[in-house]
Formats: sequence, C-alpha cells, structure tokens
Amino acid sequence: QVVEGMNEIIDSLVVDLEGLGQASYMALFVVLREGAVLGEALEEKIKGRIRRDISPRHVPDEIYAVEEIPRTLSGKKVEVPVRKILLGIPPEQAANLDALRNPETMQLFVDLAHKIQKWSKGG
Repeated sequence: QVVEGMNEIIDSLVVDLEGLGQASYMALFVVLREGAVLGEALEEKIKGRIRRDISPRHVPDEIYAVEEIPRTLSGKKVEVPVRKILLGIPPEQAANLDALRNPETMQLFVDLAHKIQKWSKGG
C-alpha cells in the first residue's frame, strides 16, 4: 500500500524469494501510471519510501515495471503462484490458470525467472 500510494504507481506486487542460495531476495513488480518511467530516480524514491514507512528490511533487491499484476477472477493478487514461477515451477503447476482474470500476465514471470535466479545467486 505504501508503494501504491505513490503518484507514479498504479499497482504492485512484492515477492520474497528466500531460499535461492541467500537469506532473502525480494522483487517488487510495479504497474506505472501513464507517463511514469522506472529509472534510477523513481527506484530510489520507491526504496526510500519503503525504508522510511515500512522498514529497511523490506526494501526490494530489484524493481521491475510490468504491464499488469496477475489476479484471480475475484480480483486478488496471486503472490504465491508468481513466487513458484520465479522459483522455476512451470505456470501450469504453479497456478490454476483458468482461475486467473489475466493468465497471459504469467508469461512475463516465466521470462523473468531465469534472470532473477541468476541475479539472486550473484551471477
């Protein structure tokens, strides 16, 4: 809610990928308002707001701009299936895609899984 309260951000999802060979790897996915750009300045603003309003422990390792956050048919964000996909589990095993309002959004997380796993291991 802290991030979604920012003028530049419409929606967000944070996923903690603890267990990838380090204590914690936190990825933040944001949907930007039209005209907003996820550059160094906005990343620092987001991290600063999280550090100040929540805690330094919750500052994400990486921030990714996405078109849309995956949601169930009832509108709930699907954090656990996204986490599973980012850990390398195929989407059809990670989530019931028929129960998602926007199942096409899961492909982005499949595409990011290898990059995130490599980054979190220091590669």
